[in-house]
Amino acid sequence: MTADHLCKKPRSCVSTSVFAALLACLSAMPIRADAAEPLRFSALPKDQQVLLDDVERRTFDFFRDSQNTANGLVPDGWPQQAGSDFFSSIASIGFGLTAYGIGAERGWMKRSEAAKRTLTILRFFRDSAQGESGDVTGAHGFYYHFLDMQSGRRFEDVELSSIDSTMLFYGMLFAQSYYDRNDEDEKEIRRIADELYRRADWQWFAPRAPLVSMGWTPKDGFIRDDWHGFTEAAMLYVLALGSPTHALDPDGWKQWAETYPHNWEVVQGQEHLAGGPMFWHQYSQTWIDFRGIQDDYMRKRGIDYFVNSQRAALAQRQYAIHNPLRWKDYGATIW
Repeated sequence: MTADHLCKKPRSCVSTSVFAALLACLSAMPIRADAAEPLRFSALPKDQQVLLDDVERRTFDFFRDSQNTANGLVPDGWPQQAGSDFFSSIASIGFGLTAYGIGAERGWMKRSEAAKRTLTILRFFRDSAQGESGDVTGAHGFYYHFLDMQSGRRFEDVELSSIDSTMLFYGMLFAQSYYDRNDEDEKEIRRIADELYRRADWQWFAPRAPLVSMGWTPKDGFIRDDWHGFTEAAMLYVLALGSPTHALDPDGWKQWAETYPHNWEVVQGQEHLAGGPMFWHQYSQTWIDFRGIQDDYMRKRGIDYFVNSQRAALAQRQYAIHNPLRWKDYGATIW
């Protein structure tokens, strides 16, 4: 997928690609109630630029320092704690693939090193064992939620995850878009990323088509719940509908969105498609620039998914200011 709205410029992607750490400091940024157009980084006060640069750099360092450079896997948590499980998250790998490009763009890592690390990941997934036995890395072009950090095979009895595979694919497609030079490494990155996206069989993962199941295990088969209704799975359906090899029926988006009227509400003064944790509103926008993109429902409401996510953030901040349950420290700068 190389759509125009796939985020290709690392600086424009960074606020969400390093989502976990940046959420901790976004409260320090000025927020306007009518924030249809976000403040540019250069317009922020100097102390806030320094803060964001520091958090961004330390988040990049996590993906650089924690990676198993032999196979490219990135852990779910790091550093390893004595006596605790230590495994890779395929979603973390997707964010890591994005972070390496950002690091190269910011001058924290040579572009050639970022490309090498990216190639290690892509080659691992291209060559990893696929099948329905369970003692493999994935099946039908998708991958298990957690993988052993050394062998890269399924960790314990976790599910084959449609949404976490989606985040991995987006990291791969970011790499395909970012590494656009004509040297051998970057050409190979583009080839393998395309191959892996094409291999994912979305039709297989939709036993109750056109909706996609949340997961599958060799023992129990498909999880009975599908991705149905507003969540972070917007990015999943974009990939599945756009697949050049195993695309879902376009009605998949309509069915996924048919619950929207139940989620449209006014929360803390913000009228928007509401619900769930903030990552419902943020994960998809790590890689897709939703400004100006509307489906039928959003067109009727007169906004797009970017503005919707802004309103969700404003609502969450306002809830922390009101703090009806009197949680310690909640307020305008901690939310």
